Amino acid sequence: MVELTREQALELLARAPFGRVVYTRDALPAIRPVNHLLDDGLLIVRTRLASQFSTAVQSRSGVVVAYEADDIDIHRRTGWSVVITGIARPVTDPTRITRYEQLLQPWIGSPMDGVIEIEPTLVSGIRLIDNPIPDSSGTPGT
Repeated sequence: MVELTREQALELLARAPFGRVVYTRDALPAIRPVNHLLDDGLLIVRTRLASQFSTAVQSRSGVVVAYEADDIDIHRRTGWSVVITGIARPVTDPTRITRYEQLLQPWIGSPMDGVIEIEPTLVSGIRLIDNPIPDSSGTPGT
């Protein structure tokens, strides 16, 4: 396992097609898969205004959330994982909303009428490098 720099982690995150946002719902952690894009240092996600995630972000100013994306090959035991933690805010500027609606198409069939930005404060990531699984004798296998 190799630790990634902030820049390496954000570069991988920018290439990922989707991830999972972790937020607080009724004082408990909740997780939702969403697609995203990175724009000018901000992670952008689209959501339904009536969704629980959107409601959590809009009901409080400066909600802390986490976002995780990865690409893991379980057979080869290689890949990467990136986690960001930061402040989530609704995007309210109509010009930005229109731009993100054009750039970020929903990956599910439901209409998305809200846009949320997450400002990455903490960024961490790991890369899993090829590490053959030992056979029963302790010798690396193929």
